[in-house]
Amino acid sequence: LAQVVQHHAGGIRIQTMFVDEGFGSLDPQSLDMAIQTLMSLQDDGHLVGIISHVSQLYERIHDKIIVTPSANGSSISFSD
Repeated sequence: LAQVVQHHAGGIRIQTMFVDEGFGSLDPQSLDMAIQTLMSLQDDGHLVGIISHVSQLYERIHDKIIVTPSANGSSISFSD
């Protein structure tokens, strides 16, 4: 996707992207393939943030920003 945007937007380079959901509807094999693909993008120097509630992602993604809601507002923590 970043390469397509770069090609069509006059050379604008995207190195960081957030993916919001959609993982909960994947079967286990497709979820595994998606995780492997995201990891390979990281190995190529791209940063992909995932916004999800899927426990398999939580277990396999090491660096996390965790948002915890409360009555007084949300708080964040970092886990690696």
